[in-house]
Amino acid sequence: MGMTMTQKILAAHTGLDHVVTGQLIEANLDLVLGNDVTAPVAIHEMEKMTKKTVFDKDKIALVPDHFTPNKDIKSAEHCKCVRNFALEHDITNYFEIGEMGIEHALLPEKGLVVAGDVVIGADSHTCTYGALGAFSTGVGSTDMAAGMVTGKAWFKVPSALKFVLTGKPAKWVSGKDIILHIIGMIGVDGALYKSMEFVGDGISHLTMDDRFAMANMAIEAGAKNGIFPVDNKTIEYMKEHSKKEYTIYEADEDAEYDETYIIDLATLKPTVAFPHLPENTKTIDLVGEVKIDQVVIGSCTNGRIEDLRIAAKVLEGRKVAKGMRVIVFPATQAIYLQAMEEGLLATFIKAGAVVSTPTCGPCLGGHMGILAAGERAVATTNRNFVGRMGHVESEVYLASPAVAAASAVTGKISGPSELGL
Repeated sequence: MGMTMTQKILAAHTGLDHVVTGQLIEANLDLVLGNDVTAPVAIHEMEKMTKKTVFDKDKIALVPDHFTPNKDIKSAEHCKCVRNFALEHDITNYFEIGEMGIEHALLPEKGLVVAGDVVIGADSHTCTYGALGAFSTGVGSTDMAAGMVTGKAWFKVPSALKFVLTGKPAKWVSGKDIILHIIGMIGVDGALYKSMEFVGDGISHLTMDDRFAMANMAIEAGAKNGIFPVDNKTIEYMKEHSKKEYTIYEADEDAEYDETYIIDLATLKPTVAFPHLPENTKTIDLVGEVKIDQVVIGSCTNGRIEDLRIAAKVLEGRKVAKGMRVIVFPATQAIYLQAMEEGLLATFIKAGAVVSTPTCGPCLGGHMGILAAGERAVATTNRNFVGRMGHVESEVYLASPAVAAASAVTGKISGPSELGL
């Protein structure tokens, strides 16, 4: 029996020639990640252990990003805890204000993850790095603590679902629309503890930012991880951002999958997830009249440069609707600077939007965009659970940057076609 891409990576990091679905393994880790919410818990757990030193100061990344810049005393204390730990253990990859960014955009940008790596992070969207052909997954803070000390983690080898992507997406259809379509198709538990493996000729039409968005939201289908094959675009990205050696793994032809789904990208339309689950999807032509109060463009899902370019293209020469609050937050400092140099930030500000420093804040209802009761937001984020962005009686609609920007102009959920684009 052959192995999937994910199974091959896990086998290699376990020192085994072969692994099978359901097998319990202990894998060597290439990177352990924590943020200002999860790392303090891991640090306190690590203090209880006999061994109190990290396994490799170069293979731990600490990124305060959720409540930064600090919104209150509690968040300041959390960041102080992480900062002190990073200094005490001489952690190489510690990124705070000035170097900061949303962790899942920052780590690939800094070249800390490459194809063939095994990465754990105390954040559920650590699965983002599967876009690079790595196995990456979210874990609890206790597992993060153990990983920081031992450089190892226990896994149950996941089975897999195969998604064969064919055809070329239409204009304004992005990776966000594709993954929302998939989640709408299989449900939020449709890939529970499985690997979502994306293959097919349609991948060649997807940018790296499309792929990051799709891998990022694998967890929204319940998946253990999402993963893409390594092609020329992947290699070009890694060569541009990283000096690490990478390893390309390919699934065996006789690898077993629980299900295979064939998706013609040419047939997809811009897609919106209605409250209060990412699986509650409708294509833009079936949305109807849904008036909104706020638009959020950014996050670890859609705060990359391609996302900002798309939003700016829709907003160019236009104004946001009267009374509309539009918040744009680039995912990293480098993306912020590039957007500024390209004139994208000027486009946003002239349109009537505000531009935030890189932070997770609005996505999780942390700060800088909290919703009141009865308010509705269109967001390029990844979750729309009850109370996700504020009051339990508020509503979040998940969409692509193109749909979010068009909605900002019309004051209701809209596609770019409604603006004649």
